[in-house]
Amino acid sequence: MSFQVDAFGTLVIAVVVLFIGRFLVRNITFLKQYNIPEPVAGGLVAALLAYGLFAFFNISASFSSDIQTVLMLMFFTSIGLSASFAKLKKGGMALVIFLLCVSGYVLVQNAVGMSLATLLGLDPLIGLIAGSVTLTGGHGTAGAWGKVFETEYGIQGAVVLGMASATFGLVIGGIIGGPVARLLINRHKLATELSSDASTDEALPPSADVAPFEYSGKTRLITASDAVTTLGMFAFCIYIANWMTDFSKGQWFELPTFVWALASGVMLRNVLENLFKIKVFDRAVDVFGNASLSLYLAMALLSLKLWLLADLAGPLVLILLVQTLVLALFTSFVTFRVMGKNYDAAVLSAGHCGFGMGATPTAIANIQAVTNRYGPSHKAFLIIPLCGAFFVDIINAVVIQTILKFF
Repeated sequence: MSFQVDAFGTLVIAVVVLFIGRFLVRNITFLKQYNIPEPVAGGLVAALLAYGLFAFFNISASFSSDIQTVLMLMFFTSIGLSASFAKLKKGGMALVIFLLCVSGYVLVQNAVGMSLATLLGLDPLIGLIAGSVTLTGGHGTAGAWGKVFETEYGIQGAVVLGMASATFGLVIGGIIGGPVARLLINRHKLATELSSDASTDEALPPSADVAPFEYSGKTRLITASDAVTTLGMFAFCIYIANWMTDFSKGQWFELPTFVWALASGVMLRNVLENLFKIKVFDRAVDVFGNASLSLYLAMALLSLKLWLLADLAGPLVLILLVQTLVLALFTSFVTFRVMGKNYDAAVLSAGHCGFGMGATPTAIANIQAVTNRYGPSHKAFLIIPLCGAFFVDIINAVVIQTILKFF
């Protein structure tokens, strides 16, 4: 028996999932100590409940993909609207170095996946699917490339395999980031935990220099006029993104809708600021961006069909487990050291775990969980959204296409 939940029902359930996650993180010491993001904690409970209903009673539910798509586009639009060229320059050399770390890991990830697949007697392209195609790329990349692998390379069931691997990555990416950061912070004595009575509801000063998604628990002081203007900007960017998606279909410059949404946000922000000298309301952008991030991540985990993981054969599960171990080691011994072996580097390592096994929303949720416990990292909140939004998908696409030229 399958139930269809409409957009409003999906939104209500997602909010409940977030409240459950918040309650669990605040009251279960393990989740709090290891910096598990609230949407991940609540989403996993919902996904496990859905799995139990399906396994024992053959009951499943399908949630509105429209509202989830809108929230995803709002999230990426908020990154674009937050990315002024002045902030991009602030990232400077640290952004370049972190980008090199992420790029290097994409190569390592594919080398591990393809090597293990070959050793286990599988087609090496299956290792590529269980590599950066799904783990760095996420569900969108898995779906797009899965069809290519099925039709052009004869990998039967590549779409299902890709979706299952991406599901595994999304879950694990949100789980291992916090523990990796905690281990690094405690081992190197980089920071102390914030007092439990520290208020997160205090208002953030309007003049504060804040990076996108930074201080997610602080109150933003915005007016109705700011909110309406900002919602108009979001709507404009998403409209342009949908139009560009249709216009570019089948063309050499065809890109996913979320990339066009992000690019539209970047262009609108910088045209308004640099050409028309109109100030963008960063506080309002940040509020809508954080809200859409939390709800989107909750919906993504709520919609996970964990029974897809049961379709993975033993060798593929082994590949994914090894990928998890390699990512934890890479971020601990490479990313952390290259980025300076300080508190910012530990937070960036948690974000890299989100990129490496999940997606940009997972990376940002990871660093929010860490900074909520140990204190702010302006550098991480400046670098992670820019890197995840502008560069990771481009690098991944180039690497995948280059590898496929040899097959």
